[in-house]
Amino acid sequence: MFRFALALAATAILAVPAGAAAPRCRDAKGKFIKCPEAPKKAVRCKTANGRFAKCGTPGAKPA
Repeated sequence: MFRFALALAATAILAVPAGAAAPRCRDAKGKFIKCPEAPKKAVRCKTANGRFAKCGTPGAKPA
């Protein structure tokens, strides 16, 4: 039973087309357009011992 479930899961993963993962953007008329850029993530900094800290704190480096 376990092997059957594993084979079924592997088949399901391989059956999904690679293009389905990428979002496609459309304008108001339904035509494909270039998707707008995603907002940049905020820079987070870490101290020497690995804890998060405010950037600008002595010893903090961007993670």
